[in-house]
Amino acid sequence: YHKWCNKNKSMSMLLEDVQERKLAAMANVKQGTLDKHVQEVTPTEQVVLHLDKLFREATVEWLISTNQPIQAIDHPSFKKMIDVASRATKGV
Repeated sequence: YHKWCNKNKSMSMLLEDVQERKLAAMANVKQGTLDKHVQEVTPTEQVVLHLDKLFREATVEWLISTNQPIQAIDHPSFKKMIDVASRATKGV
């Protein structure tokens, strides 16, 4: 079989020959890295300017436009809703 493969320029598919080629290929393989492309990002403090003022204005507008009592902003369910909304990552 080996003589025939050599004569016909064919690859041997015997188990031992396949395993030998596989081991030879694995010995020549080098894992690439992303080290040149990856950069460490230093976290920066995110300062939100005028957020309290903007929130207060939006709350007052909501109270007036929906005819809510001022005590509505002290209600636990309102506070829970604001807490949940503050964690939203893609907007509310």
